[in-house]
Amino acid sequence: MTQTAPASPDSPAAPASPTAGTRAPREPGRVHRAWFAAAVAFVTIIGAAAFASLPGLLIEPLHAEFDWSRGTIGFAVSVNLALYGLTAPFAAALMDRFGIRKVVAVALTVIAGGSLATVWMTAAWQLVLFWGVLVGLGSGSMALAFAATVTNRWFTARRGLVTGILTAAGASGQLIFLPLLSWLVENHGWRPASVTVALAALAVVPFVWLLLRDHPADVGLAPYGGAYEPKPAPVPGAARRAVGVLFRAARTGPFWLLAGTFAICGASTNGLVRTHFTPAAHDHGMPVTAAAGLLAVIGVFDVLGTIASGWFTDRFEARRLLAVYYALRGVSLMFLPVLLAPSVHPPMVFFIVFYGLDWVATVPPTIALCREHYGQDSAVVFGWVLASHQVGAALVAFLGGVARDALGSYDLVWYAAGGLCAVAALMAMVIRRRTAEPAVPEPATAAAA
Repeated sequence: MTQTAPASPDSPAAPASPTAGTRAPREPGRVHRAWFAAAVAFVTIIGAAAFASLPGLLIEPLHAEFDWSRGTIGFAVSVNLALYGLTAPFAAALMDRFGIRKVVAVALTVIAGGSLATVWMTAAWQLVLFWGVLVGLGSGSMALAFAATVTNRWFTARRGLVTGILTAAGASGQLIFLPLLSWLVENHGWRPASVTVALAALAVVPFVWLLLRDHPADVGLAPYGGAYEPKPAPVPGAARRAVGVLFRAARTGPFWLLAGTFAICGASTNGLVRTHFTPAAHDHGMPVTAAAGLLAVIGVFDVLGTIASGWFTDRFEARRLLAVYYALRGVSLMFLPVLLAPSVHPPMVFFIVFYGLDWVATVPPTIALCREHYGQDSAVVFGWVLASHQVGAALVAFLGGVARDALGSYDLVWYAAGGLCAVAALMAMVIRRRTAEPAVPEPATAAAA
């Protein structure tokens, strides 16, 4: 018995729906609507990326104005990063329950409110509440979980490429916002920079609400490269489902290997370089604007590296790609302490280009491995893997600041991170290929994942 897609409340004039399992008709030569969904997601992630560009720029100004230790400021950043990750699996389930648009629009509004509230803070606990809790919860409700959900719903073919493009959106936002925010901090103080982050998050809410649709069936289409399926009913019990998926996945080896490697990924990127590179470079006499400019250059090559990684993921074995990425990242971090200097020189430029290409190249193969092992629960499983990424980032954001306060240098932190990346490369190679059914049993209520 065939089913027809329900009429979308957002698209009352949608064409008649084809039967399940067939390809939806589409006028020859027209661009598939899935690419417009990906474009809206790309712009949204760029707008939200402003918040990720700011923490490294805040450490010195807040230390100077309030006399807070770097460890205290790093703790607020670590709360932000941890909540970013721990919220992601619940956000993926909430998107199944309430739809992508509602969840992302609310998340962007919370980011804006938290960032704007920091303008009036006078105590360290307020930094933890506004920047750590509110911005952390808001950012965790979208970003990579948002990208994974859009990709899984709208694309069957080219998933690796689209994942790479949407992951690169965060780097594109860094490229756009870092120079602007560093200039604002240097010339006008950190408060205008916080206001800019709030406005950037609010600016993309209309794009999400007016242009994005939750499912291809809302407009009578099949996903790109796939067969038509009716829009599933909302999945109740989002929190229960997210926890249930975690317990089932935790009984499998690949989950712990993916979570462990991704925790090291977060520690060596968001936790270490994004948070502590600017103050570490400033310790060696480099101007803040120059150090922020180097991070922006990382963003340029991050875009290229992540899109290329998505292309590679469609063609090569994902676990081998991960092993190569982590090994190269570890080697580059081992050289960083001898490259830091008052001015930018060619070896440092080489490091920045190299590290940029590798920054989040790990995301497309990690999502592919989640999809391979966990099927329709893969978006929620990836949310939990992302949680480990952010917990790793949070620990290093905090411990990096503590190490700097105690040792007067970041050198030991760079070497330790390089060693951890070598461990991640070995862990990636242990992940076995899976050709059977997904390892996580799929409950009847999870059919809409």
